[in-house]
Amino acid sequence: MFVDKVTVYVKGGDGGNGMVAFRREKYIPDGGPAGGDGGSGANVVFEVEEGLRTLMDFRYQRHFKAQRGEHGRSKSQHGKNAPDFVIKVPPGTTVIDEDTKTTIADLVNHGQRAIIAKGGRGGRGNCRFATPTNPAPEIAENGEPGQERNITLELKLLADVGLVGFPSVGKSTLLSVVSAARPKIAEYHFTTIKPNLGVVEVEEGRSFVMADLPGLIEGAHLGVGLGHQFLRHIERTKVIVHVIDMSGLEGRDPYDDYVKIKQELKEYNLRLTERPEIIVANKMDMPDSEDNLAYFKEQLGQDVPIFPISAITRQGLRELILAVADKVDTTSEFPLVEEEVESRIVYRHEKAEEPYKITKDDDGVFVLSGPDLEKLFKMTDFTRDESIRRFARQMRGMGVDATLRELGAKDGDLVRILKFEFEFVE
Repeated sequence: MFVDKVTVYVKGGDGGNGMVAFRREKYIPDGGPAGGDGGSGANVVFEVEEGLRTLMDFRYQRHFKAQRGEHGRSKSQHGKNAPDFVIKVPPGTTVIDEDTKTTIADLVNHGQRAIIAKGGRGGRGNCRFATPTNPAPEIAENGEPGQERNITLELKLLADVGLVGFPSVGKSTLLSVVSAARPKIAEYHFTTIKPNLGVVEVEEGRSFVMADLPGLIEGAHLGVGLGHQFLRHIERTKVIVHVIDMSGLEGRDPYDDYVKIKQELKEYNLRLTERPEIIVANKMDMPDSEDNLAYFKEQLGQDVPIFPISAITRQGLRELILAVADKVDTTSEFPLVEEEVESRIVYRHEKAEEPYKITKDDDGVFVLSGPDLEKLFKMTDFTRDESIRRFARQMRGMGVDATLRELGAKDGDLVRILKFEFEFVE
C-alpha cells in the first residue's frame, strides 16, 4: 500500500529531576548541599533514509515518546543526557504542525535531520539554590516537560518530471515504455490508484525520474475523484508533461481537457504555473488524431512545445525524451519552503501570551491554566516543604493570588491546577 499522508503524536523526553543531597564526609563538618542537576530529555529527530519510499511505518505506530533524562545524583553529579530519538522518514517528507498549520521541516536529502520535538532541560539540584542566607536548601526542581505536538507528515515524491492528464490518456503506458517501471494498465478509468516512479535513461549517460500521477478530473483540487490525493506530488517536479488523448475516442475535446487540467493545477497551487511544461499529443496512431492535433494547435495559439507520439507503437518517443531531458537539465529546483533572506532585521511587536488563565467550574472550583503556570507546577517537587513555599511565592509574584481575590476567592475555596486541588488561604 502506498501511504503518503499520516498524522502522528510526538513528545520530547522530560528532563531528569534534580536531587536534594548533602555532603557527608568524615572530618568535613557542614559539607553543604551536593545534589546534582538532572540530565536533558531526548529530542525527537526525523532523519531522511533514502531506502524508504512510503510512510507505511507510521500507519501502525502513531505515538512517539522520547526517553527522559537521568535524575541528578549525590556529590553534585549531573544526570546523563538522553540520546536523541531518531525516526527514519523517506526523502520528500514535509512535516507540518497540526495545530498551527506551519511547516516545521522539509526533508529532502539523505541524512538530513530536523528536531521535531525538543526535550526538556534537567531540573536543578539543591546545590544550585544555596545562598548566604540559606546555605543548606532543601529545594530541587523536577525536570522540564518535553515538547509535545501533533504533526502531519506529507510525502511529496522526488520526481524531476510529472505526467498529468485525464484518466486513460496513456500516462502509465508512456511511463512503462520509456522506463523499467511496470504500472498496472487497463482499459478503465482510474486504473492507477497510486503514483508510480520510473527512471528514464537518456543517451550520453543522462537520466531523470518520471512520475505517473493518478488521473485528474475537473474539481480535483476540491476533492473530486482520485487526483486530489496526489496533487501534492507534483509540487516538487521541475517539468510538467501534459499527456493528452488526441484520438477523441471518449468524446472529449483535447483542448478542453488541456484547459481544465491547467486550471486544476492553478487552483491547487498557483506556483505550479511557474513550471515549464511540455504537451504530449498521445494516440497519434488513431484515425482522427491528425485533424484533432491541427485543431488543437489552432486553439492553443501559444509557443508551447507539442510532441505527437504513440506510446503503443513508440512513435516520436526519442524526440520527446531528449526534449524532456534538456528541459530538466536547464530548470532549477523549486523550493517548497521559501527561505526568508532579509537585508535588515525587522522587529515586530507581538502581544505576550498570558502566563495564566483563571476560570470557575460549575462546582465552584477555581481552575488555573496556562503554559507557564502548568510548566512551573510540573517542575515543582511537592514532597518538600521548601519547594512548596517557593511555588507559592512564584504564583504570588505572577499575580495569581491577587487575581483570585478579585474574582471573589475566599479562605478555604478550592483551586485546581491540572488534576490537583488545594485550598486558597488568605
